[in-house]
Parts: sequence; C-alpha cells; structure tokens
Amino acid sequence: MNVNPFDILKNAQKIQEQMGSFQEKLGSFSETGAAGGGMVEIEINGRMEVLDVRISPEAVDPEDMEMLQDLVAAALNSAMEKIKERIQREAGALAGLVNLPNINFGAPGT
Repeated sequence: MNVNPFDILKNAQKIQEQMGSFQEKLGSFSETGAAGGGMVEIEINGRMEVLDVRISPEAVDPEDMEMLQDLVAAALNSAMEKIKERIQREAGALAGLVNLPNINFGAPGT
C-alpha cells in the first residue's frame, strides 16, 4: 500500500484543529449530579470545573455533618460520571469525522 506522507500530515493538521475546537467546546458541556433524592446537586463542566453547588436546607443537620459530606461526595461523583460519558460520546463523534487512511503498522508482510 502506497501512503502519501502529505496526506498523513494533512490529516494530522485536521485532527489537531478538531481537537483544539473540541477542547474549547468542553467548557460548554455541563452535567448535574445529585444525591439524597436531589437534596444535594453539583453541576460541573467538561473541564471538570464545579459550576454550581445546591444544598437544600433539609440536608443540613449540624448533628450529622458526615451525612452531608457523603451526599456532597456522591453528587460530585455522579456529576463526574455523567460528564465523562458525555465527553466520550462527543469524542467518539469527533473521531468519526476524521478520515484516516488505513495503515498497517505491523511487521512486514502482515
């Protein structure tokens, strides 16, 4: 198979441009994780930055701060899982846009 190195460079440039665009787009993604039936909600963006924290008054019990801490941790973990899934979906769509040549990097004759 003859591979034109200029085609590979052109594709590399295209990938680099799309990755830069994708990184900018990460800031626009947001997901909200909740715990305790929605008593604690945390919203994060695709850059893993916390955008908002909402805690209902019912979740605040000075006698049981450990429960509130657990709810905050659970809500954050939920939000992070959701945003990771979204990033994977979006990155998968991006990968489909890039048309790379089928190159076999195996040993000669494989």
